[in-house]
Amino acid sequence: MRKLILRGLAERRSRLAGVVLAVFLGVSLVAGSLVFTDTINASFDKLFERSLKGSDVVVTPREVVRQDTDEPPPFSDKLLTRVRRTDGVEAASGAIFAVVRLVDSKNENLGAGFAPNFVSSTVPKRFDPLTYTDGRAPRNGTETAIDSGTAERSGLKLGDSIGVAGDRSVQRYRVVGINEIDGTSFGGSSSATLTLPAAQRVAGREGKFDQLLIAGDDGVSAEALQARLSKVLPRSVRVETASQNAARETDEINEDFLGVLRTVLLVFGGVVTVVAAFLIFNTFSITVAQRIREFGLLRTLGASRRQILYAVVGESLAIAVVGSLAGLVGGVGAAIGLRTLFKAIGIDLPSSGTVFEPRTVVVALLVGLLVTVIASLVPALRATRVTPMAALLEAELPEARKRGKALPVITVILAAGGLALLLIGLFGGSTGGAAAGLMGGGAAAILFAVSLYSPKLVKPLAGVIGKPIERLRGLPGRLARENATRKPGRTAVTAAALMIGVALVTFVTVFASGISSSLANSIQKGVKADLIVQNSDGFSPVPAELPAEVARVRGVAETSSFGRVKAKVSGDKSKGQYVSGVQPTTLGRMFKLDFEQGSAAALRNMTDRQMMVRKSYAKDHGIDAGDTVTTLGANGRRARFRVVGVYEDEANVLSPLIVTMRAQVRDFGDRRVVGTYATVTRGADSGVVEDRVDSLLKKRYPSAEVFDQQGLQDEQESQVMPVLGLFYGLLALAIVVSLFGIANTLSLSIHERTRELGMLRAIGLSRRQQKRMIRYESVITALIGTVLGMALGVAFAALVSQPLEEDGFVLSYPILQLVVILILAALAGVLAAISPARRAAKLKVLEAVSYE
Repeated sequence: MRKLILRGLAERRSRLAGVVLAVFLGVSLVAGSLVFTDTINASFDKLFERSLKGSDVVVTPREVVRQDTDEPPPFSDKLLTRVRRTDGVEAASGAIFAVVRLVDSKNENLGAGFAPNFVSSTVPKRFDPLTYTDGRAPRNGTETAIDSGTAERSGLKLGDSIGVAGDRSVQRYRVVGINEIDGTSFGGSSSATLTLPAAQRVAGREGKFDQLLIAGDDGVSAEALQARLSKVLPRSVRVETASQNAARETDEINEDFLGVLRTVLLVFGGVVTVVAAFLIFNTFSITVAQRIREFGLLRTLGASRRQILYAVVGESLAIAVVGSLAGLVGGVGAAIGLRTLFKAIGIDLPSSGTVFEPRTVVVALLVGLLVTVIASLVPALRATRVTPMAALLEAELPEARKRGKALPVITVILAAGGLALLLIGLFGGSTGGAAAGLMGGGAAAILFAVSLYSPKLVKPLAGVIGKPIERLRGLPGRLARENATRKPGRTAVTAAALMIGVALVTFVTVFASGISSSLANSIQKGVKADLIVQNSDGFSPVPAELPAEVARVRGVAETSSFGRVKAKVSGDKSKGQYVSGVQPTTLGRMFKLDFEQGSAAALRNMTDRQMMVRKSYAKDHGIDAGDTVTTLGANGRRARFRVVGVYEDEANVLSPLIVTMRAQVRDFGDRRVVGTYATVTRGADSGVVEDRVDSLLKKRYPSAEVFDQQGLQDEQESQVMPVLGLFYGLLALAIVVSLFGIANTLSLSIHERTRELGMLRAIGLSRRQQKRMIRYESVITALIGTVLGMALGVAFAALVSQPLEEDGFVLSYPILQLVVILILAALAGVLAAISPARRAAKLKVLEAVSYE
């Protein structure tokens, strides 16, 4: 049996190379996703551990409600005195670590793309994790040190000047040192080290700390010191050992970001693997069909059906092992490729070394082995139905006996079940991962249902697609159309691989177009302000002084600012809900708000104990005007608000819950502003006023930007494009695998049709016509998959958009882009056919006619 398997592989190694490549690509992306995220996770873990050098215990704010900014409210510096008086404490120091914006001498941003900028304070040497590769630590309020990565990227050196824009206007500092944390990568982030008073001033935290670093006396364990400090410190802070703190920080990043990233990448890896499965199935189906005489001879010599099955499955297993092992090695390259892809769209993540966990080996090998063996199982079972008489006859493999009756039933069950799962995920009230899982499972079931039914669609689709080609190109076009419909099952499986990739590309394209249209629609309908000032990243707070300065700019008539915090709401089972602190007297002149309950007057007169609720949130939670809502802020304070209105925000900018700005400060402990909207004086040139505001921001507040309505729309769309590019980049691999599938199927088909191709040449078909016939056949197959994929992608986008309509989502169909996808699919079909067409044209007529 072993010799039979090895001989079968050796004789068909060129034909099976495409299968090995498909397994390799699928396993590489799965392994690469795990290596990539594990490496980032380990890098963060190492960074957190080394940043706590010399500390036994760490005190940080206890975040009752986690904020998206990951910056809990700081605590009073008076706690440091209490810590130092605790028995067993040898040394303790307060520290600041805050998100800011770092700029160069021209006020241009430092750092890479979406990567954050930080400011940290100097600490005593025993707690300092930084080593200085050049210069020294800052000693006064005019000096700073920067990390080596930022210095290298930006070309900064000692003596240069940088600006730090935090809670106040930009402050300039002279670079006196370049540092690093034991060579640990910061990714694309940038950090500046300031003296403690300077860091507190920049972050707006005078008299407060973000962190206490504590070292115990000799003989006092970290756990014992933690227990003592827990007794003397308030419940508003968290007391942890250094190892506990580092582990928690790593776990939070893994939960909030890396876990989601890993899931998304593995989903794309799964897509590539499924596409590869179609290629494997088709290849084995064709090779098994071509070996009918061989199997018949084996049966004549005494081979059992089980031995035939073992032989075919054994070949697939050998291919799976080779492809999977190669894929494991390729996973390292894929991880590097993923990091490069993320870096290209502005997301440069920390990466120190390469982490290859045993789990990665197990998962990748299982994926490669299971997918390959399962995909080859049906062709292997069909091979067992070969009779000994096949050795003497020009027979074909028998079809499954009950295929005609069972297939429609299975297709309907899969499609109905998939649709049900999709609808439950969309409208069943599930959230987060549960909803995504239901929707993903439903979409996968529908795709498989269409794949099973697609042989019935091949002839009509090939007729529609092939007719224009036949009219334009004559005989080669007609032969190509007839060849595509000769074995509809084979054509359908080949097209189905491309269908999956195109369906996802179409879904992303249509949905992205919908997002763009929705943004434009919401701004045009909902924003009445002339100018919008916000952080350049679109969501972080702006300096506290900025709104007042914008209001003083000549030509600005009126401003209205709002903040955003996260709080827990009584009766709401989610982890937290957004609350906007607003200036009620001016808000209505900046936004178009429709009131289902309450009125514009109720908004203008809203007090610090009153609240307004967005219509969709009120509907979901049964809230009406006159009800009382209880909230719990990140500062641990509970507050009660009486609902005085239910509103609809056309701009979709404000949070589901609205309170006054004073209530945001008092009840949620957050005074930060995330946006300032302004109107210009009647008769003033809006563009001129915008330039004045822009000049102010560039000079004093480089972390903020100003836009008019069109500019805001363009900015929001530009933030979507990197994510769209990432999805296209990941889906491109699935498309590439499907094109290999088309090329492989054509190559095997040419081998199968050698005599036929020789006869066509013998009766007058030229080499050029033969090449054209193969190319057009490839184009028809590619377009069949593309048409089916586009139809499914559009349908999925239409379904997924339904529950978003209440939030202002407007579905838009980008006809031009969809036409481009069709054209690219046709071109891809031509490319996939280059090698098979050349091979067909090189066949020698006499040899081909006599080929068996």
